[in-house]
Formats: sequence, C-alpha cells, structure tokens
Amino acid sequence: MDSNERSLAAVVRDIVQNIQDIVRAELRLAKKEISTEAGKAKTAAAFWGIGVVCALFGVLFALVAAVLALSRIIPDWEAALIVSVPASLVALGLISSERKHLAGVSTPPRTVETLKENVQCIKQHTK
Repeated sequence: MDSNERSLAAVVRDIVQNIQDIVRAELRLAKKEISTEAGKAKTAAAFWGIGVVCALFGVLFALVAAVLALSRIIPDWEAALIVSVPASLVALGLISSERKHLAGVSTPPRTVETLKENVQCIKQHTK
C-alpha cells in the first residue's frame, strides 16, 4: 500500500464524518426555518385568540344589553338576536382574517427538500 492509498477504516471514518456534518447542517437549517415559521404562527395565533376572546365577550354583552335595553319594547329573544348579529360578524371577520395567516404557515421547505436529496444521495452511495 503506497502513501496515496487510504485504509478502508479511514475512508469509512471520512464518510461517517461527512454524514455527521450533513446531519448537523440540516439540523441547523431546520432549527432556523422552524423558528421563523413559529414566529409567524405565534403572531397569527395571538391575533386569532384576541379575536375569539373579543367575539365571546362581544356576543355575551350584546345579548345582555339587548335583553336589558329592549325587553320592554320587543320580546327578549328578538332583542338578543338583533344586537348579537353585528358582534358575530365582527368576530367572524377577525377570526377568518387570522385563519388565513395561520394557513400560510408551512413546513420548512428547504430543509425537507435537502433532507430528501441527502437520503437519495446516501442510498445511491451505499448500493
């Protein structure tokens, strides 16, 4: 064996080291992409939650106000219905707008793609 040839153990060590480096790089990329997507989800979820809470209180107070203010003029159920419809429409608007933002949150596309490529590469080199 001359000095240009490497032992099988050295080649295997290099392959294992390269695979470890690839996995570490993929994990760093996944962490970065996931934190970016989590930030988007956090903001959208916060606004969605605020919308839900406001909707619940709005509907509750609208119904109470309708019953108290209009019970002398029209039946209680009609008053509650008249006041709760606008509050419900506002709530639906808030919830649906933030739901669209949540729908935009996805898996980390570059990480998924590079992981697939790495798996294919490893399969080809181990045949």
